[in-house]
Amino acid sequence: MKGLKKLALVTAVAAAPFAAHAELQAMDESAMGNVTGQAGVTIELETQVSIGQFTYTDQGTFAVKGIELGGAGVSSSQSAADYAAATGAGSLLDELKIDIDIADDGDAVIHVGSMQEDGSGNPLPIDWGFTADSMELEGNADQNTVLVSNMDAWGLLGALDIRVDTDDVEGQVGTGTLNLDAAFTVEEMNFDVEFLGVGIRGMSITGSEDGGETLGAAGLAAIFGEDPTALTAEEQRKVGLAQAGFAIIGMDVYKGDGFGSNSTATGVLRIDVDDVLMDINVAQTIIGGESIGTIGIDNLHVSNTRLAVYGKAD
Repeated sequence: MKGLKKLALVTAVAAAPFAAHAELQAMDESAMGNVTGQAGVTIELETQVSIGQFTYTDQGTFAVKGIELGGAGVSSSQSAADYAAATGAGSLLDELKIDIDIADDGDAVIHVGSMQEDGSGNPLPIDWGFTADSMELEGNADQNTVLVSNMDAWGLLGALDIRVDTDDVEGQVGTGTLNLDAAFTVEEMNFDVEFLGVGIRGMSITGSEDGGETLGAAGLAAIFGEDPTALTAEEQRKVGLAQAGFAIIGMDVYKGDGFGSNSTATGVLRIDVDDVLMDINVAQTIIGGESIGTIGIDNLHVSNTRLAVYGKAD
């Protein structure tokens, strides 16, 4: 978001309805039922998580130290403090509910949403905060390289939908697909890239409609809709979330085979990126203690992207 510290803009995003023009009305309970199911279990959650150290060890080790995850109040940035003062947000990741349904075809449908609504009955986004002291590479003979330090970020979660689709993948019986769709913002992120001597200040990740060149309802429908002239309720919801200022990510995760022309890998972790749509702005890029200016990426759209991930024999 351009102008992160303008609290009015943050509040406007937080209160914006998810359907921003006449043909995209906010989803009522019956319409939501088409996405999340009619019945099931609801879990209300508030939490704050601290992790002293997370490590991944192969021969050497990658370590993330001093992790804190919670509400916007976890961040030490002024913009997070301003948001907390205006909304009452604290250090807890709270006011969220998790709806879990089992559809008639066996699919597990999980919707993470907000327990708070604005004056029009639209759910308000969930504030989150994240900090980490450092991310480091460590060798077995006391070698050490600090990759990233002083990570501090906060933002808003507009929606998170998870579906475990029981349809067989590539004809393999008993397989399935994990579908992930998220709408979120990073209102402010600050960190240092220690080993390069680079500092990033005031980085934001927001929706494509938040500034610069906008796509409009028709452009968003063309991206998210299989048939842009007849959007499904779920596709309409994505368009509405994008118009409300949220970055959108959609991906599928499943077990499959490698897809390179010479790949012989089988049973690998496959990740298919359906759509990533966002704006990225950096208020300051610091090198040698001085800012070299701002960076902006407008309407970043990633699609038709596939990954195959598997272990490598020593």
